[in-house]
Amino acid sequence: MKELAGRLAAVDPDAGAAVAVIAYFDRLAETRAGLEALVRGAAVLAGCPARLADEERRVRLRVEPDGRRTDAASAPEPGWPSAPLVPGGPPGLWLERAGGEGPSVVDAVILERASAAVRSVLDRTRGRAPGPPADDPALVETVLDAGAPLPARLHAARRLGLDTADPAARFRAVAVADGSPRIAADGTPGIAADGTPVVLPAGRAGVGPAVAAADLPRSWAAARTALRFTSDGGAQESGGPPVVYADELGGVALLAGLVVPGGEPAPDVRAVQAAAADAPWMLRTLHAVASTASLRAAAAEVNVHHSTLQDRLTHAEHLLGWSVRTPHGRFRLQLALTMRHLMVNQ
Repeated sequence: MKELAGRLAAVDPDAGAAVAVIAYFDRLAETRAGLEALVRGAAVLAGCPARLADEERRVRLRVEPDGRRTDAASAPEPGWPSAPLVPGGPPGLWLERAGGEGPSVVDAVILERASAAVRSVLDRTRGRAPGPPADDPALVETVLDAGAPLPARLHAARRLGLDTADPAARFRAVAVADGSPRIAADGTPGIAADGTPVVLPAGRAGVGPAVAAADLPRSWAAARTALRFTSDGGAQESGGPPVVYADELGGVALLAGLVVPGGEPAPDVRAVQAAAADAPWMLRTLHAVASTASLRAAAAEVNVHHSTLQDRLTHAEHLLGWSVRTPHGRFRLQLALTMRHLMVNQ
């Protein structure tokens, strides 16, 4: 590497210096150098003070270009060249050089190699910074596998950045239609602590209950059940919203264990299917009646006059074989619509 750096320097000084920087930080990584040695290396190579700040893990270092450590309390200047400690994260490593048109080629290489080495040391010595778990499908699959040994699941959880030591740490499994399983820390962006969806994958998603890392297979099973109650079309058309939290299903979740996709439909389900085939407005009207507080609210939901809704219900009740205007009839209709929905959702 030294020979290559020398040859490149004769042709392009910046290229030669960049190769020398790479070799320097590779040697530090091989010897498992600590944080101060890495920041010192960045300062010496750059010829200006270097600063490291990881607020999540309470790490702050500042080293002068002569190698002296002189930590400072002042905030970094916005114009200083910097690099994040995690891809897409906030700046965590700075070179205290006056701003210009951006970092030089050599400064950029110093920041890239030093930040990668710092990240490796922090992950090895202090664990991952708190936040959403890393996305590694193989590790996620192990954590969610109820058949995997507990030590293997906990090891995979720690590699994903999940806190397995804090008894208060809680996580939720997320089942995504046509997507890979996910794990989200409860109370962080992605899954809110109060069960309110904040930022979830586009499309249908079932969210399991908040549990300790060791219990994530249970959350995953509940998330897959919740996914069966979701719908792309919304509650009016297809029987469910796009995102369903298992916590909110209550006893209704038991229906998922009784209704087998592709199985023989119950008599009430067959009646709903026959009625739906009779008129294009039928299914949406029945959903409105089952999911609103009154018939007038149902009429407003499907945008028809109250008298028109009454006429539709008379026709629907004739096809169904029972009244949907009584509490018992509406409950029976809700069950039939839910079972019909579950039959086509794995």
